[in-house]
Amino acid sequence: MLSNDSTFKHINVADVANGLATKEHIVVDIRDANSYAISHISGAIHLSNEGLSDFLREADFDAPTVVCCYHGISSQQAAQFLISQDFTDVYSLDGGFELWSNSYPQHIEKA
Repeated sequence: MLSNDSTFKHINVADVANGLATKEHIVVDIRDANSYAISHISGAIHLSNEGLSDFLREADFDAPTVVCCYHGISSQQAAQFLISQDFTDVYSLDGGFELWSNSYPQHIEKA
């Protein structure tokens, strides 16, 4: 078990794209439900306060978990929260969904 002074790591969009190709990363999207419904990273799980307890109950705490927000700012707090919940390998996506959608439009699921 990690102590609470552990911290998340940063990850760039290219590394996430590689991780998705090999099914190495789990991506959680913390943007609002409407934004997620319109478009999100292929395979991403929508994570909101309402679904948090279900996510925590079913999660693999050792799987590489990438947190995505709009621009890579809010994801840092959410990533640190997951670390505080004993996740061991958590990343904040630098540049967020904005950079992802500009860099990897082919890996976006749309409504």
